[in-house]
Amino acid sequence: MADLPLTADQVAAVTALARRAGAAIVAIYRGDDWQLSHKSDDSPITAADLAAHHIIVDGLAAEFPGWPVLSEESAAVCDRERRSWSRYWLVDPLDGTKEFLAKTGQFTVNIALIDEGEAVFGAVYLPVGDELYWGGPGTGSWLSSGGQQRPLQCRAAPLGSAAGPLRVTASSRHSASAAARIGAALSVPFGAVERVALGSSLKLCRIASGELDCYPRYGRTGEWDTAAGHAILRGAGGDVIASSGERLRYSKPTPYNNSFVAVGDPSLAWWSWLPAPLRKSEISR
Repeated sequence: MADLPLTADQVAAVTALARRAGAAIVAIYRGDDWQLSHKSDDSPITAADLAAHHIIVDGLAAEFPGWPVLSEESAAVCDRERRSWSRYWLVDPLDGTKEFLAKTGQFTVNIALIDEGEAVFGAVYLPVGDELYWGGPGTGSWLSSGGQQRPLQCRAAPLGSAAGPLRVTASSRHSASAAARIGAALSVPFGAVERVALGSSLKLCRIASGELDCYPRYGRTGEWDTAAGHAILRGAGGDVIASSGERLRYSKPTPYNNSFVAVGDPSLAWWSWLPAPLRKSEISR
């Protein structure tokens, strides 16, 4: 894998696109014309998803001519073609559409750069709250909020220490039984476990900031759901580990992930403690 092929000006262009998309989302969020419909898999899509999609895809095409872009809202791309791309942009224009519809404010704009199957740069923007996370393993990761910028650093997991409880995050729509099962398993090595419910890729970003320790996820997610946050987490010292024990990779035969755990301390054997995959009734979408 080559060094990160982005200049400071290009990083600024990508983060500016994330902010522009976020502004378009918020304008629709605060209005009444959401134009809600459903895709073929019954997942919701709104005018905000599409507005952000066009801003980002058009902007990346202009800034990086010849670099492919795969957005969750793109027309279907042949898996063979997608897997032939060595470097491309992977975008979720509105991660957390259900959070958007529920008006929780916990939705984000995700833009990731994939290089040889790895997430090497990401920008995640939380429009409600104006938090911009960006970075990757070649640059370190950063948070811009309230007019200030600071580096991100994961914390060491509180294993066998008095550092406080293990802070585990899960989908805000994860079932109580699933959360209890995960908490019980992790309480064996860690003792006290505190659960924090969050939506969208905020879960990975808050691990990168040192506020949380891990995010176990069972069941299918889109590669676009995780890629930007994964790059940011890597830049802060964490990682996303597949159930095989290897780093989660992209450009897989289909653009979906199976079970994984996002962690701030990848030196630990997380999958030796976590329970087996859950039943379908316990998996959140």
